[in-house]
Amino acid sequence: MDCVEQKDTEANAPSVVDRYYTRWYRPDMKGKTCEDHCILQHSNRICVVTLAHTHPILQDGRTIKSINYQISNGCSRLNNKVSGKSKRGGQFLTDFAPLCRITCTDETEYTIYSCIRGRLLEVNENILETPNLLLEKPSTDGYIAVILPKFEESKSITENLLSREEFESVVAKRRVDQSQPS
Repeated sequence: MDCVEQKDTEANAPSVVDRYYTRWYRPDMKGKTCEDHCILQHSNRICVVTLAHTHPILQDGRTIKSINYQISNGCSRLNNKVSGKSKRGGQFLTDFAPLCRITCTDETEYTIYSCIRGRLLEVNENILETPNLLLEKPSTDGYIAVILPKFEESKSITENLLSREEFESVVAKRRVDQSQPS
């Protein structure tokens, strides 16, 4: 009897992400329909940038050809080095700072943006070697980057982001608009 109760509890237990992070969303990044980003905000103000479940990369059985953190000739997110308690040396990012470019096997290219202002703490180098992590576990092992907002801005960074409920209503409206004939 105890085994059955324990399994039920494990099945209903929230995931680590659901338990410790608040999900925020940035729909239609830079006006591109469905290019939605998700920000996981921890109570210690650290933010993890991931793809929202509605992003085109995660739809239609796409496969990833390459991920490139080289943003321009003089800027590679892989060269980001932070040190010390105050995380000195991390690249400062604005809301629309590109983090990486992802190319799918059908040659479509997507630029992933930071969505929030803050200091870049790390990029996920594991997805360079195993791009399928991005497809299989986008909220955990397949994250894009970790950003630390300035302390003064930690409350205001979510002003331009949507809560989960607001985002779900945007997605539902998008589905209704797509299903209606033009």
